[in-house]
Amino acid sequence: MARCLRPLCAVLALASSALALSNVCADIEKLISPASAVYYPNDTSAHYAADVAHWAASSSQVAACSVEPGTAVDVSKILKLIGRTRTPFAVRGAGHTMNLGWSSTTGVHIAMKRFASVQYNADSQTVDIGAGLRWDDVYAALAPFGVNVVGGRVNGVGVAGFTLGGGFSYKTNQYGLTVDTVVAYELVKPNGAIVNVTECSEPDLFFGLKGGMNNFGIVTRFTLKTHPQSQVWGGLIAYVGQEPAVSAAVAKFSATSTDPKAAILPSYNFVQGQLAISHFVFYDGPTPPPGLFDDFLAIPSVVQDVSTRSFLSLVQSGHSEVYAGHRGAFHSLCLLAYTPAMMAAIANETNFWGAKLAPSGASFISYAVEPFLPSLYTHNPDGTPTAFPFARTDPGLLPLNLYYAWAPPGTVGGPDGTFHAAMKASVAHLLRVAAADGQDVARAPLYPNYVLADTPLERVYGRNLPRLRAIRRRVDPHRVMGLAGGLKF
Repeated sequence: MARCLRPLCAVLALASSALALSNVCADIEKLISPASAVYYPNDTSAHYAADVAHWAASSSQVAACSVEPGTAVDVSKILKLIGRTRTPFAVRGAGHTMNLGWSSTTGVHIAMKRFASVQYNADSQTVDIGAGLRWDDVYAALAPFGVNVVGGRVNGVGVAGFTLGGGFSYKTNQYGLTVDTVVAYELVKPNGAIVNVTECSEPDLFFGLKGGMNNFGIVTRFTLKTHPQSQVWGGLIAYVGQEPAVSAAVAKFSATSTDPKAAILPSYNFVQGQLAISHFVFYDGPTPPPGLFDDFLAIPSVVQDVSTRSFLSLVQSGHSEVYAGHRGAFHSLCLLAYTPAMMAAIANETNFWGAKLAPSGASFISYAVEPFLPSLYTHNPDGTPTAFPFARTDPGLLPLNLYYAWAPPGTVGGPDGTFHAAMKASVAHLLRVAAADGQDVARAPLYPNYVLADTPLERVYGRNLPRLRAIRRRVDPHRVMGLAGGLKF
């Protein structure tokens, strides 16, 4: 008899949970001001669908309701209710996370899109940026003032998740990570308190917010330093059948370039049965010094969209929306150098896994090479530490981003585990190649915005982890933020 009742109990538990979620959603509607709104899965206005959607289809879930708060006070009311009722929730900026549950939920989905203001402060040379914006929006708003910020490199990436994870940029060689330029956070703490967190007001919490993800509350506004912005030079070069020449040029540039205004972002891609390289070149000025990018320009290409242009034009030339709607995942490792041996291994991995995973529905297998100057982590003001990276004084570690996409748009399911396992195997192999190449990076910090969801916290935060856990215990003793997904201290 007990066996027969178990399915019934499970059904009743689900029904009870659904009712509880429905009640919380209804209570939120009663609490919030007219500046905010609640939407349900049967919404015909498309608000709900847009709120819960993610760039990668595999990151989305069906929430009980979506909430679009319009004020920090309403965020406070929502968060206090969620904490009191122990309701699972998620906070979505622009939906570019690649891990299921990190900004999605079957509970209450908080979409930050109404926090969309950009306020430039000429006197302090800072800008206040709403947490619901994409970097494209920020660049466009700042262009009339002739200033810019350290932000994302491709179109469509959101401000909030990118910044809370650290933020690698075309301007990192000059100014560091995005977190190195943040001077204040408007934060709704887990207890509902609305505070402006700065180095002076709460130094521990300020440290934790710089790379510590969504562990300390909901950020509604970021205040960043700005820098003068002229026209830039650069764009996309695409190659097919030129891997040896491109790899040699990348290794040479990585080893010899010392100009902090110069950056490259080559991606080795297996698509439609062949290896193709999409390569972005960037110079923070209208014209690069003679010879700086000649090696890349001289290699025969199938696309060469390089010119003097606005910064926004360069970012939007990336067309990152091509694989929107596919299932996908990121994973990562860090290197000390992009040597010829490592470049050859990256090309081999692209070809190997592209061919091996094609029968499982792979649509795009990509390895994004990110060379920076060795000084990339030295720009943090006064040398103060940040949650990420935990190794500020160690040699500059260079991220390598694996991006695998699979199944056509609109499909449900997909062999997610197969692709996650392949990414882990590829990273393990590349770490062995790095060790043979004299690079001891097996315990190097991993960029939180690039890791798979089950990556150990120690691999991301290292020796900073005890301090971060202590901050979490003080700021969120009842683990309200633990009701949302992500890397949790």
